[in-house]
Amino acid sequence: MQLQERISAFVKLGDFIRQFSEETIQKDDNIAHNAIFFDGFKHQLKLAQEHNGWFTAENIQFALNSWANALTFSNISKWLAPYDIKETTPKTIAVIMAGNIPLVGFHDFLSVLISGHHVLIKQSSNDKQLLPYLSKYLEHVAPQFKGCIKFTEEKLENFDAVIATGSDNTARYFEYYFKGKPSIIRHNRNSVAVLTGKESTKDLQHLSEDIFRYYGLGCRNVSKLFVPKNYDFTAFFEAIYHWHPIINKAKYANNYDYNKAVYLMSEFDMLENGFFMIKEDKSYSSPIATAFYEYYDTLDNLKKKLEAESHQIQCIVSKGVVENEIVFGQTQKPELWDYADSVDSIKFLLSI
Repeated sequence: MQLQERISAFVKLGDFIRQFSEETIQKDDNIAHNAIFFDGFKHQLKLAQEHNGWFTAENIQFALNSWANALTFSNISKWLAPYDIKETTPKTIAVIMAGNIPLVGFHDFLSVLISGHHVLIKQSSNDKQLLPYLSKYLEHVAPQFKGCIKFTEEKLENFDAVIATGSDNTARYFEYYFKGKPSIIRHNRNSVAVLTGKESTKDLQHLSEDIFRYYGLGCRNVSKLFVPKNYDFTAFFEAIYHWHPIINKAKYANNYDYNKAVYLMSEFDMLENGFFMIKEDKSYSSPIATAFYEYYDTLDNLKKKLEAESHQIQCIVSKGVVENEIVFGQTQKPELWDYADSVDSIKFLLSI
């Protein structure tokens, strides 16, 4: 199967996904194989929501919209342009996926197949409805993919390399278990925002998208704010208030109530507005419904700190502060070439 054939198949998959990427699902009669797959995928969306309370219709739709926008011919071609992808004997790449947000492992799935390898997938139990169905659609569009995609719930066997995503604890297990294989092992990372006090209301409103999308469960969600000394959080709280309906979601509300109770009982100082809390803390990973904040004295010193602790950081959101910063509101809209942990998975796959 040639590279251009693989690209074409994923573009068609993107066209299929696009039908489900808006609040109102719109069937397009021009999409290939809709008679077989359209109603079935609607059912899978329903099952995903029932199986995982964090996977609301809105958040699944957001994820599908992101992938529909990514899987275009121009996007995929731009992504792959720097690489010399030659047709070689395919290897089997084991991919262990997280399940914190819908289709969180899709980029690894795409990368393995687009580079010409076979993929052996071990999914999280939290996110197991959508990808197998999309894989069947892909095989229908390009029958050459049959036999290249395998899902398993058993012990991983007969593979040549591994891409695994998990917590710091599971990463240590992965590093030991897969020490004899070429691997990409991802640890816990969190995203931060650097505020200077000069941000506009619109900037802070966009920042709220980075904080609340997917309930803050993604590694690209902002979980910590760096602010100058004596920073006034009034404008921040006013700008994020349009997210207040999130408290009506039971799982989010339960976490908010629990964490608020813990803070109050422990007599921690924190600020809150009825649906969200901020607490001064040097840690990067904050609980749901909470963001930590830390004061900085100078931006130069902060940049040194962020550089020294870059292994803990996925994204830095700021406005003209650091190199490779992400614009407010864009953390959950990565491009295909925005690699997790800044590890180039295509380069890795081509080196095996």
